[in-house]
Amino acid sequence: MTDASASGNPPRKVLVVDDDPHIRQLLAFAFTKAGIATVEASDGEDALACLARDPADLVVLDINMPRMDGLEVCRRLRASHSAVPILFLSSRDEEIDRVLGIELGADDYVVKPFSPREVVARAGAILRRTAGQSATPPADLARGRLRLDTAGWQAFWNHQEVILTVSEFSLLMALATSPSRVQSREMLINRLHGPGFAVTDRTIDSHIRNLRRKFAEHGAYDVIETRAGIGYRLGACTG
Repeated sequence: MTDASASGNPPRKVLVVDDDPHIRQLLAFAFTKAGIATVEASDGEDALACLARDPADLVVLDINMPRMDGLEVCRRLRASHSAVPILFLSSRDEEIDRVLGIELGADDYVVKPFSPREVVARAGAILRRTAGQSATPPADLARGRLRLDTAGWQAFWNHQEVILTVSEFSLLMALATSPSRVQSREMLINRLHGPGFAVTDRTIDSHIRNLRRKFAEHGAYDVIETRAGIGYRLGACTG
């Protein structure tokens, strides 16, 4: 990962939230080495206050913290319609915790103990998507009543904006760019994270459920079609 300041652009900024000062220091050093600026918070309440004062490009958020845990921070951010990307840190290697985090609106997760290099790599993948550094489709994608503003990272149904996380938008964009193609979970994981990332099929399923729920709130019930045993493709997007 290159230092953004070297190209004349300000570095991306990550808020690292963990009650363990050693972990915060370790991650801050790793991010700084990768050319990414960091801000630190020791608990959930401090994290929300930091974001209110000075928004970040990404939040690295520990789940188990005193006063307010990471899941509650995620709930409050998504309830306020904040689409800031969230990367969870979890000391509990239980799939239910990871899936719950994704269903609440997180973009990715890393299980403790972790390698700082892995955290930076996963964070970098998310930041590259938001920066549009990967291959980009046309600036405006329209499929039936669905419209994606790929430059502004906004999704619209029937002219009403549907607030999505970075991963949800990226997943929907992957389907919309090849609307007739059925894409397996592995294909979608590679589109979102690149090959080699340890992401379970259930993570993709959770993102799909989130997308369907959000669009259903706007009266859209056919955005994503499931092909049993194969994967997903874009639906008719007619209503």
